[in-house]
Amino acid sequence: MGTERPLLAGPRGSGGAGRRLTQPGWHAWTPAALRLAGGGLLIATGAIHLDLYLTGYRSVPTIGWLFLLQVIAAFGLGVVVLTSGAWLAAAAGAVLALATLGGYLLALWTGLFGFTEVRTTAGIVAGVIEVTAFAALGGLAVMPTEHGPANGGALAGLRAGLLGRGRVVTASVAAVSVVALAVLGVSAAAAGGPASAGGALTTVRIGGTTVLANAKGLTLYWFAPDTATRSACSGTCAVYWPPVTGPATAGPGVTGTLSVIRRSDGPAQAAYDGHPLYTYVGDSAPGQANGNGLNLNGGLWHEVTASG
Repeated sequence: MGTERPLLAGPRGSGGAGRRLTQPGWHAWTPAALRLAGGGLLIATGAIHLDLYLTGYRSVPTIGWLFLLQVIAAFGLGVVVLTSGAWLAAAAGAVLALATLGGYLLALWTGLFGFTEVRTTAGIVAGVIEVTAFAALGGLAVMPTEHGPANGGALAGLRAGLLGRGRVVTASVAAVSVVALAVLGVSAAAAGGPASAGGALTTVRIGGTTVLANAKGLTLYWFAPDTATRSACSGTCAVYWPPVTGPATAGPGVTGTLSVIRRSDGPAQAAYDGHPLYTYVGDSAPGQANGNGLNLNGGLWHEVTASG
């Protein structure tokens, strides 16, 4: 029997034994990997925003609709990227991921549509996923395809331009990703949960009901699972529902009994008629009660009426 020899390419005699045919290497798997990573990460960030929307953000004016829009866009583009690998869907997904991160950072820094974001584990994880999704989808968008760019049209011209500057665009995507991660880290480190100071409590009228408010006029809430001596809201819950620090004093219209409890995490918390008091990050101005009636963090939240 003859001995099997490797398949050679090229004419015999042209430089001796000719050239060995190359088999697809790791780079052949790169488009598939970027496609899977980019589409999957888009869907992941959409799932996180859906959870946040359902567990509180839907009650925040404007922000709630933006969360829902992001969820729809992330799921839709993620599915398109996974099923087709289309460069235009990848580019749109990269823009969406970066824009979502930008909105989060803006809400952390200065507030967005009257809503100021607070640092949470879910927010940081979503930010890291968005940066990674941007990097993967940006790389996929500038990667040559088997059939090359379509002929004719503005999109074909844009695609050709991206491919022609592939290394520059890839380097730019990598640089933006590194900068975005750094900015996210600095912003998360500098941000914190809002403090809900005590001081003189007051009352405001909301929908024909007189409710308790803090010194800034923000509506105060009580949490159904609490007792007269213990708060059941801590950790992330206390970030979105900042406890009112005690002791507090009674201003005009505040006729109930004020007291103080000691929280498990240390600080004293003001209570009214046996209910520990909280504000809600979804309220940005006096007269709002976006947290009233929400079923979050293990129980119902209610505005505190002046009558107790």
